[in-house]
Amino acid sequence: MLALASTAGGLGLPLRIELPDLQSLDLGPHPRVTLRVLDPSLLAGPARPSLDELAEAYVEKRLEIDGPILEVIEMAAGLSRALAGAATRAPNRVRNSHARELDASAIAYHYDVSNDFYRLWLDPEMVYSCAYFATGRESLAEAQLAKLRHVCRKLRLGQGDYLLDVGCGWGALARLAAREFGARVLGITLSQEQLSLARNRVRAEKLQDRVQLELMDYRDLPQDGRFDRIASIGMFEHVGHANLPEYFRLLHDALRPGGLLMNHGITARHTQPQHQQQSEGASFIHRYVFPHGEVPHLALAIAGLSDAGLEVADVENLRPHYARTLECWSTALERHLHQARHLVPEKTLRIWRLYLAGCAWAFRQGRVQVHQVLATRGREDGSHELPWSRADIYR
Repeated sequence: MLALASTAGGLGLPLRIELPDLQSLDLGPHPRVTLRVLDPSLLAGPARPSLDELAEAYVEKRLEIDGPILEVIEMAAGLSRALAGAATRAPNRVRNSHARELDASAIAYHYDVSNDFYRLWLDPEMVYSCAYFATGRESLAEAQLAKLRHVCRKLRLGQGDYLLDVGCGWGALARLAAREFGARVLGITLSQEQLSLARNRVRAEKLQDRVQLELMDYRDLPQDGRFDRIASIGMFEHVGHANLPEYFRLLHDALRPGGLLMNHGITARHTQPQHQQQSEGASFIHRYVFPHGEVPHLALAIAGLSDAGLEVADVENLRPHYARTLECWSTALERHLHQARHLVPEKTLRIWRLYLAGCAWAFRQGRVQVHQVLATRGREDGSHELPWSRADIYR
């Protein structure tokens, strides 16, 4: 690493590298970000460090960073590209085991960190998925409420409809659907921490007669077509490529004929899993953030829905919205670093700082996307309940 870095002064990056002997090297004029090498053995590592390797070094306290975290990610990515680190990476091992116990432990690892930690940087409703910025001028809180309403309107949710919220999180969609649209809701999650807080919020709003929240695996859903509408938000990324056909089949059988389903989830840029595994940051996320997570391409999601007997009616890409959402989350976390250090271990905080800022960069660069796919379970005669146009969504 040091041998190449010492010849990199012409890279033009506003980046400074500080070495253990207090020597420093500027890779361009007016450095805005500093990478401080704490572990001398890091200098004997790969001559062309990848973004994943730099991130791992920071998490393991072999490297320190100074500067705005969003710029840190840009500088680290620029350094990695300039040194052609991406060309030397080996593909990650495919993770396709999604047994019940493994899925439950993976969900607990990510979501049961601390409700108070999430509360530091999420909006007041604690919506942990892409917001919807109708004009681009909204606050995060406004944009998250707009997203929830956007989903409900796309589902044409009405008074008395029975909504299934798969992966209900802290219950924001379930409560809004009941409160503003008059729906009855069953929300399911595998996170005990989320469930406890979500139930408290349901009780606080006196919605117990309309909102039921359960700790439940999607494989245990009733298959009697009892639900009028289904929302799967930020869920299918945890299912795994191999299990998507079963996942969508179970949702199909839980939905009544004529009903509507919304699948809102992160999608890959490339169709082939081996390309996804080689993308910058993938190894870091698999190891530290989302163990066993697999992000499908839109084509795979549509194929799974179609093969399950669901007709795809509408698709919307919200990639720019998620880039902004993540920037808001990252900025909020950086603003509350002092409080965060009292809520989670230092290593956890380092992981989340890189994760939020890194994902904001990835979505902004178009390296990953997020799609809302609206589908319907047709009746025997092929009819469904969608209007002729989308005009009603935007009224």
